[in-house]
Amino acid sequence: MHRVRTKTGTVAATPCRLRECGPPARFFLGPTVQGLPLIKPPYDRITAYDMNSGKILWQKTHSSTPDDIRDNPALKGLNLPRLGQPGRTFIGALTTKTLVIAGEGGVHSNAKGEQIALLRAYDKATGDDIPGDVKLPGKQTGSPMTYLYQGKQYIVLAVTTTGDEGGGELIAYSLP
Repeated sequence: MHRVRTKTGTVAATPCRLRECGPPARFFLGPTVQGLPLIKPPYDRITAYDMNSGKILWQKTHSSTPDDIRDNPALKGLNLPRLGQPGRTFIGALTTKTLVIAGEGGVHSNAKGEQIALLRAYDKATGDDIPGDVKLPGKQTGSPMTYLYQGKQYIVLAVTTTGDEGGGELIAYSLP
């Protein structure tokens, strides 16, 4: 079995840089209608393939729905499932014997109004969510990796935050 992060969407560069447009400018969003991507969701997902037959074993929408889609007036009153992040947020996943682990390549507001991204784990055989999402301080910007040190296993990934205190950093989480 092989797992691949996949995206649905069109690719079109915006005509300005982030500093010129200001947030929440998105890059590679493509055409929109009423501020919503032209392509229907899910926008990013993890797909498991049977490498012998080439058939899809399971597919799972990965990232949380971004605020500008969730709060769009055209969608008012709809109870949206997790839709994923449109645009160029493709980041690698870590596969273990039983899990697929991946962080989100974009941020969203949680119930407390905090801008967060999540590190998620999925059952490798079924794609089911493993309870216990981990709140990241910023969006994932590098593929997760793992190492063992003095008998304890760690997962490390690169994250990037924005704002006055923004920047890139490596975060290490230990496994129980």
